[in-house]
Amino acid sequence: MLRPRPAGAQRKMAAERIFDRVVPVRLQGRGCEERRLNVRVNIELLSVSNPVHKKDLAVRLTDDTDPFFLYNLVISEEDFQSLKSQQGLLVDFSAFPQKFIDLLQQCIQEQNKDTPRFLLQLVSSAPALDHTAVSLNVVETNPFKHLTHLSLKFLPGTDAEIKKFLANCLKCLKEDKLMLEEKLRRTEEDLTRQLSYTQQSLSEKSRELDKLKNEWTSYTTAVTNKHSQELTSEKERALQAQTQYQQQHEQQKKELETLHQKSIQQLQNRLSELEVINKDLTERRYKGDSTVRELKAKLSGIEDECQRAKQEVLSLRRENTTLDAECHEKEKLINQLQTRVAVLEQEIKDKDQLVTRTKEVLDATQEQKVILEESTEEKQRHIEKLETTIKSLSAELLKANEIIKKLQGDLKTLMSKLKLKNTVTIQQEKLLGEKEERLQKEQRELQEMGQSLRVKEQEVCKLQEQLESAMQKLEESKQLLKTNENVISWLNRQLSEVQMAKRLDTSASTHGGGRAACSPHGMPDRPSFLSSAISHPISPLYAFQNFLEPTHSKNTSSPCPVPKVQFNTQLSKLNRCSDAQTVTATSHPANKENGDHLGLESKYLKRKDDSIPLRGLSQNTLNSEYLRPYLPAKAQPLPKAAGTPASAYFPG
Repeated sequence: MLRPRPAGAQRKMAAERIFDRVVPVRLQGRGCEERRLNVRVNIELLSVSNPVHKKDLAVRLTDDTDPFFLYNLVISEEDFQSLKSQQGLLVDFSAFPQKFIDLLQQCIQEQNKDTPRFLLQLVSSAPALDHTAVSLNVVETNPFKHLTHLSLKFLPGTDAEIKKFLANCLKCLKEDKLMLEEKLRRTEEDLTRQLSYTQQSLSEKSRELDKLKNEWTSYTTAVTNKHSQELTSEKERALQAQTQYQQQHEQQKKELETLHQKSIQQLQNRLSELEVINKDLTERRYKGDSTVRELKAKLSGIEDECQRAKQEVLSLRRENTTLDAECHEKEKLINQLQTRVAVLEQEIKDKDQLVTRTKEVLDATQEQKVILEESTEEKQRHIEKLETTIKSLSAELLKANEIIKKLQGDLKTLMSKLKLKNTVTIQQEKLLGEKEERLQKEQRELQEMGQSLRVKEQEVCKLQEQLESAMQKLEESKQLLKTNENVISWLNRQLSEVQMAKRLDTSASTHGGGRAACSPHGMPDRPSFLSSAISHPISPLYAFQNFLEPTHSKNTSSPCPVPKVQFNTQLSKLNRCSDAQTVTATSHPANKENGDHLGLESKYLKRKDDSIPLRGLSQNTLNSEYLRPYLPAKAQPLPKAAGTPASAYFPG
């Protein structure tokens, strides 16, 4: 086995990491059960330059859950040669790291299977991993045995090596932490920028949304009118097309029914004719069967005669010994008869080719020919009888051939007639198929028209729903306008009272000389208006704001200061109504000199979709004794929560 060296034994080295992954390992100890363990395998190539430039392979086994689990192995080129000779390896030191990585990847791929082919075994001589040497085996399992492809021996890490490893881990974690913190800071900055940009875009989009809502209402009305007109026109067209298609369909149906009935009558007539012809043919067949039976009976009689002739031949053979002299003369006659029989055989073969359907008759004649060949050698007397029988058979066969030819001619005529009928029927079927295709096309067009009508009806329903929602929104806006008008009327009443009181004060000041800034009852002076400014309608919001703000008189020693109150209102949907108008009143020159900003700012006149809440009026200011004389008896104090409609606080 290869003796490992500790990883920290070399100096002046440069490490190149080529593999770092978690690999499933089966841990085997002496006297203990096998258990599974996930081990991180780290493979590095160390280039050493002390004193000669070399390359070593460093393998480290660690456990992510156990920081004290550390096993090291360093393989040099000399160590690899001994490992190669011991384990019979076929690769060089340069190709060994990649082959080892390939084996580890195969083990990773096979880990999820029930019976993995490649396994990693961590074998220890001790029952537990207590700082003892360990061997890592790459095992391949097959049905016969376990094959160990590679076995490497690892040494446990010393305390210094474990400390160094943990320090490196801690350093890497700190670097990762710093990287993540920097990344988090950048992402926060990006998100804040995006948030500010999105808020700006949201405000712009809200404005655009209001414009689009107005455009959408006008567009929906136009579209509904247009679609209603199109629907009526499409319905009329569909009804006209449906009536036309139904009329055409009924006409074509009647024509097809008449043609079909005609073709059925023709086919029935043809069937009756064919049945008559079939009866004639069956009668002829029965007659042919009867003739064949008669011929068979004749053949059986001839066979009986042949058997008798054989018996006579036997008797003649006995006499043949005494008739040798006569045999020589009769041999000549036999030769002549043989030539004659050969001619007859050729004629019979020709007739056999013509009569293929009468095989039974031909077989009988062949047997008869064999019998005649044997009988010609033995007997001359029966030759004439046999010739007469053959002639009669040939005549009968000729008659049978003539009958067959006639039947074949009749069949040909019948076949030609049937072909004509088939062509006619095929043409009729083609016409029927074309008409059926036309009907199917028309039915498809009707279905498509029905589907388009359904789609348009659904669109009309959607548009009606949108109209209903728009009408609901209009009703809500009208209710809000009513509440706003009530508020404005109440403010106008208050304003008129304030103006009357102001006129009385100005008249009193002209007669009574310089007065204090406060009234006898502790109330502040009312805001003074120019006589030219009262001629036109004054904005109620402006008047209410001036009414609540204290007057900065030149006499700074005013004993009755009033707390300044801002009247923050959100005017929404007032621009849609022609009755609601905001008019900016001209300020008094005395107020301009004092530097007071009378009237509402532009931020309080922004257009919103919500109701018109009264923001900024605290409960303490409204409950104060300075404002109670100017509020109606039924008015309720405003709560701190903003966003409630003004109709709840100022009843009309």
